[in-house]
Amino acid sequence: MKLNCVVVDDSSIQRTIIAKLVNNHPGLHLVGDFSNAIEAKSCIALNNIDLIFLDIEMPVINGFDFLDGLKSKPQIIFITSKAEYALKAFDYDATDYLQKPIAVDRFNSSVKRAIDMHLLKKEVKEEEGEHIFIKSNLKKLKIFTAKIKWIEAFGDYVRVVTEDDSNLVLSTMKSFENDLSKDKFIRVHKSYIINIDKVERFNSKFAEIGITKIPLSRNKKEDLVKALSTSS
Repeated sequence: MKLNCVVVDDSSIQRTIIAKLVNNHPGLHLVGDFSNAIEAKSCIALNNIDLIFLDIEMPVINGFDFLDGLKSKPQIIFITSKAEYALKAFDYDATDYLQKPIAVDRFNSSVKRAIDMHLLKKEVKEEEGEHIFIKSNLKKLKIFTAKIKWIEAFGDYVRVVTEDDSNLVLSTMKSFENDLSKDKFIRVHKSYIINIDKVERFNSKFAEIGITKIPLSRNKKEDLVKALSTSS
């Protein structure tokens, strides 16, 4: 397991130093390094980022303002040359706070804290189980997403098929597509969203889940192959 990271620092020298530390660490994967918050924000919106190494003092948008603008915040390790920001940094629930120049041992200790925290959150998440709530037959039902096999358009309704049963929901396919994890669910046809973990076999026309053949749109096979390779 590696944490996906970005480095945000307006100093090219400091970015190079931090990027080298990241690349040399076996538990980290550098997705990108950026000189400003605007470029970094675009990267974070398009990628699954676990950890940001963030300079505080940057022109135009400083580190704190950058975090205020993020809807979903990864773990943060602040990097700065000034100690007076430390208290405010931890108001932002920072994983750690590193002062320049950065010692390798101190960097590794900080990364270990981030990895430990990531694993802890993952364990808690798995214990609770990712879930959604649906309304079917005037009842509100809690559905664990790992049990969903596929979702099927059914007239004005959507049929949610799980390992245990199926339920009709007055909703749209688009609504379910937005609510479900894009890492685990893919829309393979205008009428079907499937859980890629449940796919047993597939060809150019169908994805098979148990004895059920789910039709694939002509342009969706490559998307399915990519999703399956990423999830494995």
